Amino acid sequence: MRFRNYDNLRSFIVVARHLNMGAAARELNLSKGAISYQVQQLEDELGFEVFSRSKRNLSLTEKGVDLLQVAKDLFDRVEREIVALRQQNGSRITIGMATYFASRWLSPRLMHFITEHPDIGLRIQPLVDLMDLRANDLDLAVRWGKGDWEEKTLQIELIFPCPALLTASRQTGQQIIAEGIENVVRRQTLLHDRDGSEAWMDWFAAAGIEWMPGSNDLVIPDPNVRVQAVIDGQGIALYDFLVEDEVEAGRLYQYRPVRLEAYGYYLVYPRGVGSTSAIKNFRDWIMQEAAVAGIKSG
Repeated sequence: MRFRNYDNLRSFIVVARHLNMGAAARELNLSKGAISYQVQQLEDELGFEVFSRSKRNLSLTEKGVDLLQVAKDLFDRVEREIVALRQQNGSRITIGMATYFASRWLSPRLMHFITEHPDIGLRIQPLVDLMDLRANDLDLAVRWGKGDWEEKTLQIELIFPCPALLTASRQTGQQIIAEGIENVVRRQTLLHDRDGSEAWMDWFAAAGIEWMPGSNDLVIPDPNVRVQAVIDGQGIALYDFLVEDEVEAGRLYQYRPVRLEAYGYYLVYPRGVGSTSAIKNFRDWIMQEAAVAGIKSG
């Protein structure tokens, strides 16, 4: 019997990546019940189970693992071909990144790219976290971190290293100078960019201070909003040299003895599409701009 249910097969790939129906439903903008029904339809048509289910866990069966590998390879191949065909009929690429990076580093340089490549259209899409690029219709993304993300389907390249420092309001900075870093950091709210971030844990280790996450820690995904929260004294955060204007103006204070040297900005895109002309041109251009700008890390 010929297989026809390719929509359900795509949903299966997303569920297999998360191993969580709720997370897959959110990514696909469907209800959890709809995702569960699609998976059941798929299994009925296939004639075998692709997931083992328990009350708390979802895992792939042996046949599910085999099917996932085949399905991912085929979908990736189709998507690479679509990208290549799009490049033949006018070039347009969508790049996801935090508004913080876009406004403070990319924007002043972007006219250089537009002048050099007038045939390539650009769309900058705000991106808080690195989700599935294809699910968000992105060709590339710029992400801050250590570059150690386990993403086998993605190419990850360092644009430039950018050490992160503890960043506080002016008043909190004065307290650090007067009382010492450990005394002050213990009573401050730690501002995070997302749940599960290890950045503060890395900073405490580098500072030689025991890591004790607090119940009052606050997640503010938008980095520009988080900057203002620090200025307003709502907590302390980790930032790099891109907040130098606020530091020089005295609105922010950065504690310089401890730096997260491993952090920086990375270019991320699906493996196999880096050779397409528009993506390659943007990749080469942003790397060259970083090289020309040099590294100012404080």
